[in-house]
Amino acid sequence: MIRIQQLKLPISHTEEQLVQKIAKDLGIKKEAVGEYRIRKQSIDARKKSQISYVYTIDVQVKQESNVLRRAKSSRITLAKDVRYQFPSGGARPLSHPPIIIGSGPAGLFCAYLLARHGYAPILIERGRTIDKRTKDVEQFWMENRLHPESNVQFGEGGAGTFSDGKLNTLVKDVKGRNQAALDIFIHHGAPEEIGYQSKPHIGTDLLKHVVTDMRRQIEQWGGTCFFETCVTGMEFHQGALTGVTCIRNGEVLQFETELAVLAIGHSARDTFEMLYRSGFQMEAKSFAVGLRVEHPQSLINQSQYGEEAAGKLPAAPYKLTANLENHRGVYSFCMCPGGYVVNASSEQERLAVNGMSYSRRDGKNANSAIIVTVTPKDFGSSPLSGVTFQRKLEEKAFRLGNGRIPQQLFGDFEQGKTSTSYGGFSSAAMGQREFGNLHQLFPKEIHDSFCQGMHKFSRSIPEFDRPDVILSGVESRTSSPIRITRNEEFESNIKGVYPCGEGAGYAGGIMSAAMDGMKVAEAIAQKYRRK
Repeated sequence: MIRIQQLKLPISHTEEQLVQKIAKDLGIKKEAVGEYRIRKQSIDARKKSQISYVYTIDVQVKQESNVLRRAKSSRITLAKDVRYQFPSGGARPLSHPPIIIGSGPAGLFCAYLLARHGYAPILIERGRTIDKRTKDVEQFWMENRLHPESNVQFGEGGAGTFSDGKLNTLVKDVKGRNQAALDIFIHHGAPEEIGYQSKPHIGTDLLKHVVTDMRRQIEQWGGTCFFETCVTGMEFHQGALTGVTCIRNGEVLQFETELAVLAIGHSARDTFEMLYRSGFQMEAKSFAVGLRVEHPQSLINQSQYGEEAAGKLPAAPYKLTANLENHRGVYSFCMCPGGYVVNASSEQERLAVNGMSYSRRDGKNANSAIIVTVTPKDFGSSPLSGVTFQRKLEEKAFRLGNGRIPQQLFGDFEQGKTSTSYGGFSSAAMGQREFGNLHQLFPKEIHDSFCQGMHKFSRSIPEFDRPDVILSGVESRTSSPIRITRNEEFESNIKGVYPCGEGAGYAGGIMSAAMDGMKVAEAIAQKYRRK
């Protein structure tokens, strides 16, 4: 196939016009254009008067070499795809099935590949299945009664299930893992467009079904899934894993195994503590904290697209970064077009927020986390000191909102006074909320850095710092505050245990976590023989 890059068309183009443009770029008749596949689609909005879709297209034509020779353009080349290859089985025998701890993207994809290739993994998840979990989360948002083991952080699919399902990643991918992961999502019900969009997303509503279908496939391939099952300990002999201990409905379960994958997610704080006591090597790492900010989606659309195109394109995203003189970074994170701020708490009397969008992204507000980098210099170098730092912020947030999401308008936040009403728009939030003085939440340098970032961002998006922007706190679960160390073969200092994904400190989002799960599955397959 021939690949055409940087193929531009107006945003209102038809499929017929796309075919005509393919033919024109290749210098052939329209009738000579064979089957084609969109490989990438993005929006070029640099000139608001000439916004266009930009495509990379693979197309079949007869006499490819002649067409390529006549084209004489660096945009037109022979298509070369990197096909993902899972390694063949290793030589070492496995006496027991591998245990995968955690069903977020890392654990799910690791279990999926191992099951597909005959390793019959056991997937253990402390939370509930999607159906039960969804009911628990919705009840929490309505009644403010938290289920500590079934919430936005814990349960089938992990935290990403309730955060829009954004699938873009900055991870370098030379082995085709990214496309393979997208293809797996599509196979299990995700829209085909995620395979080529530059900023793909599934949406919380659809992602639930995709995750459930992937789990059923794991079971059909011989894997076993245990929900509402919390890992409480591990057994070792001479520095090597021999078993995993769990509690399920008050009953102690013992799994003999010489192989476990720690895909525990960034909020499994009690598990971090257990692992640290058990002798796992881990270290504190930098992360970021801040507040979730809401703007009218119409404001973001007009800024990104211009007034004329704003109603003709999907809800606009944004990505903002700033480096301050105090050497802090401030940036937007987990931006949710047409989305909702959600109460994402997982511990009693501690409150954290996140954001999510449904697949249509048709909510009235845009929201994202505006966060400030923090390092061990801010909270201490002990491996668990970042967890303590997060917890203190969440305890403050809980008190400031009297157990509800504390909110404040940005103008009032700068002045240190509690808001009494919304301004030109109201909040789109899932969960009970209450006005509180978030000015009291952070140390002064983090507070001032947040404000500086908001004002700097208004240079890119006018009115980003308008006084009635709605702030919600606290955004504290941006990434794991710890890293469980592993060697080049992905193994921890305890032989047979593989730290994996975001919770272990090796990923930052659905796709990077999924790809890390794939890497760990590959490492296991390269060493161990299938059952």
